[in-house]
Amino acid sequence: MLTVILIAATALLVAADQLSKLWAVNALRGQPPIPLWPGVFELEYRENTGVAFSLLEGQSWVFIPLTLIVMILFVVLLWRSDFRRFRTFRAAAVLIVAGGVGNLIDRIRLRYVVDFLYFKLIDFPIFNVADICVCVGAALLFIFLLFIYKEPEGMGWRTMLFGGRPPKAADAADQSGRENDDHAG
Repeated sequence: MLTVILIAATALLVAADQLSKLWAVNALRGQPPIPLWPGVFELEYRENTGVAFSLLEGQSWVFIPLTLIVMILFVVLLWRSDFRRFRTFRAAAVLIVAGGVGNLIDRIRLRYVVDFLYFKLIDFPIFNVADICVCVGAALLFIFLLFIYKEPEGMGWRTMLFGGRPPKAADAADQSGRENDDHAG
């Protein structure tokens, strides 16, 4: 059931991103910016051939395989890692994957990403719904890794990332005792 909910949430976020971009193309392309809050926030159509915040303009082809690798990593972590037990990680992964898929669709289909949300007050780079998903997901992941997740004792990174259980306390103590016996004699 959880898998269905995670897939549905991802699909809804991708749909929201793609529908908002379709609206932006039809309503904003070729038009002057539309101030929603004059001097603070406006809708302005842009075609971004780079990556986040228009970095590396014209290098979109590099980010298609990179995006696929990151999304596959998060899907694997969602279903195979110890992280899947945590709501914060699940939310972060869904947001990051949904944002990645939303922008990947644009990169493959259009060779650029449609951006249209602009905080004029701080001259923040123009962005879209997928970018919001990735940024919020990254912030949640940061919070998760710093403040929520504590690696269980005896669990190495491979077990943590790809599943499995840490050794039982008795097994670890027994193993520790054997190591001491080997060195004593």
